[in-house]
Amino acid sequence: MAESFTPPAPSVRPAVLDDGPALAELDRSTWSTLHAVTPRPQPPYEPFFDDRHRPEDILVAEAVNTAGETAIAGYVRIVPPTPLACNAHVRQIQGLAVAGWARGRGMGRTLIRAACGAARGQGANRITLRVLSHNAPARALYEAEGFTVEGVLPGEFFLGGRYVDDVMMGRTLSP
Repeated sequence: MAESFTPPAPSVRPAVLDDGPALAELDRSTWSTLHAVTPRPQPPYEPFFDDRHRPEDILVAEAVNTAGETAIAGYVRIVPPTPLACNAHVRQIQGLAVAGWARGRGMGRTLIRAACGAARGQGANRITLRVLSHNAPARALYEAEGFTVEGVLPGEFFLGGRYVDDVMMGRTLSP
């Protein structure tokens, strides 16, 4: 009788500058009009990290891939939504990606929970995000993790020949 293999649970850590190339490749490989409002990246590719996208704003999930190696399975970007002191109690998820090989393994859920924990650790008591209305899998995941719809910008984007709503979601972070 063959024994089944259960891969170890993913680990989440802060990003480091050396993660840039792997994160850029992950972004390119997961690009889709399901979640992206920017055009598909084309060569020459921009670096993943820049003045607005810093390693300290990114959490990286690592897991064992299909080749049996530990690799970056996904990331989440968490930042203050504005530079205003009166808004310092809020963090916003401004990017989440999961590698194709890691989907269906709870990676998105792990990253969202890590983002909420990191936001609490930064003193936030609230976390928000924006998601496209036609991205049903992401919306279901966010709702399962306690996010609720707090607003909708109807027809905010024109993607794939149709207008798509921008849905704002948020939740309170309990201590």
